[in-house]
Amino acid sequence: MNASTVSAVLPARTGERLAGAVTRVGDRESMTVRSPFTDTALGTVPACRPADVTAAVERARAAQSAWADRPLDERASVLESVADEMLSNREELLDIVQAEAGKSRLDAHVEALDVVLTADYYAREGPDHLRSTRRGSGFPLVTKTVEHRDPVGVVGLIEPWNYPLTLAISDMLPALLAGNAAVLKPAEATPFTALRAVELLTEAGVPEDLVQVVTGDGETVGEPLVASVDYLTFTGSTETGRTVASLAGEHLIDASMELGGKNAAVVLPDADLSKAVRGLVHGSFANAGQLCISFERIFVHEGVYDEFLDRFVAATESLELGAALDFGPDVGSLVADHQLETVEAHVADARERGTTVETGGQRREDVGPLFYEPTVLTDLPEDATAASEETFGPVVSVTPVADADEAVARANATDYGLHGSVWTADADRGESLARRIDAGSVSVNDAYLGMWASTDAPMGGVGDSGIGRRHGREGIRKYTESQTVATQRLHPLVPANPLPNRVAARGASLSVRALRRLRELSSFR
Repeated sequence: MNASTVSAVLPARTGERLAGAVTRVGDRESMTVRSPFTDTALGTVPACRPADVTAAVERARAAQSAWADRPLDERASVLESVADEMLSNREELLDIVQAEAGKSRLDAHVEALDVVLTADYYAREGPDHLRSTRRGSGFPLVTKTVEHRDPVGVVGLIEPWNYPLTLAISDMLPALLAGNAAVLKPAEATPFTALRAVELLTEAGVPEDLVQVVTGDGETVGEPLVASVDYLTFTGSTETGRTVASLAGEHLIDASMELGGKNAAVVLPDADLSKAVRGLVHGSFANAGQLCISFERIFVHEGVYDEFLDRFVAATESLELGAALDFGPDVGSLVADHQLETVEAHVADARERGTTVETGGQRREDVGPLFYEPTVLTDLPEDATAASEETFGPVVSVTPVADADEAVARANATDYGLHGSVWTADADRGESLARRIDAGSVSVNDAYLGMWASTDAPMGGVGDSGIGRRHGREGIRKYTESQTVATQRLHPLVPANPLPNRVAARGASLSVRALRRLRELSSFR
C-alpha cells in the first residue's frame, strides 16, 4: 500500500469533520495520527486538556436524564438501528480501522461484526436484564420486595488501539441501553475509528450530546476522566490498569478492566491435528498477535508433538503478510514502534537463552515499516521474557508435555488468567479439563471466536488479567445501581404495643422457625 492510498481513506475534509466532534473548550495543540502501514499522516485531532474532560462530562450528564427517562424498549430500538448503521457503513469503517490500526481486512471485519452482534444482543435481551424484579422476602406474607435497576449516570471508557471499533463501541452499547451517558477516550493511535463510529451512533438515534469524545494522551486526560465519571471501563495493560484502579478507588467509583494475558492452549493426543493447527494458527496470529485473548503458549502432548509442530510451522509459513485494503493478506502490521521493539526484544532474549526459532523471527521492512513475521519458538526456557511476560505480537512458543496434568500446570504457571483453549476428540474431557484452567474463559476445540460471539455469556479475566466482565447480564448490570423497595402489606415489623420486648422477641423467633419449616416442606414437593 502506498501513501496516496492511505490518504484516500480519510480525505482532509472528512478528517477535519471528525476531529471537530472532539469535545474541547478552547484552541488546542494538534496530535498527528499516522498509519502503521506506511508511517504517513492520516490527519490530526486535538490534544485535549483536563478542562475539556470536565466539559465533556458536564455535557453528557446534562443529556443523560432525558435519555434515561425514555422507555427502555425505545432505547433498545435505537440499538437495533445502531446494528443497521454499522452494517450499512461497514466498508468505510473497515478502511478506517485498517488505516489506523494496520490490521488485515479480515481482522477489521471481525470487529465490525462484533459491534453488530453486540448491538443486536442487547437490543433483544438487554431489557430483560434491566427490568424491575420481584425478590423473595424474609416475611413473604407481609412484605413485598422489588429490585430496581437505575443507571449510574456518566460512564467513562478508556479504550486501546488494537480493536478500536469493538472496544470503543461494543463496551459502550450496554451502558447506553441502561440509560447512561458516555465519555470516550480512544487510544491516541486510533481516534478516527471511534469518532466515525460515534457519528454513526448519532445517525442511528443516540442523542447528540449523550456521547462525548476526548482525544489526547492518557497521562493528561485519564485522571480527570476517572475523577469526573460515575463508572469506568478500561481495556489495556495490567501495569496501567493498576494505576487506573487506584484512581477509581480514590474516587469511590466502580470499574471493570480487561488487562493483559499470557494465554495458553493445550493439545491432547486424541485431538484432530488439522483442526487444532488451523485454529491455533489463527488464534496466535490474528491481528498480528495484538489481541488480549490470542495464544502465546501452546502445550502439546509429546505423543503428537512432532507432527503438530511440523504442521503448525508449515501453516504459519503459509500466512501472507501485507498492507492492503482487501481480503488478500492474512496478517497485518504492528501498530507502533514501541510494539515492534517489544517483540524484537522478546525474541532476541529467547535466542540468547538457546531457544530455537522454527520460523519467522525477522522484521519485514520490505512489506512495511512495522511488520514482523509470524514467529514460532521451541525450547523456550521458563526464565525467558517471552515465557512469562505478555509479548502482544506475532510470537508463540510450542512445548511438549507428558500428560494433561503437566499441560494444565504449565498453563496455570502465570499471574494472568484471561483465556485458554483445549483441543481433544472427547468433548466431555475437554470441558472437564477447561474447568481446571485458571482463566475467565476457555474454548474447547476452538481458539476464541465461538466464545467471543457468545454475547449472552460473560467474558473477562482473573488474576492480573482484570476485574469485571463484558457481555451477557453482567455486562449491562455493571452499568447500573440496584435499589430495593420493600413494602409492608400489614403493620411495620416492630414490636407491637403493648407487648413486652421479651414476648415480642419470642414471637419473632417462633415466626422464623415456622417459616423455615414451611420452606423445608415445600422443598419436598
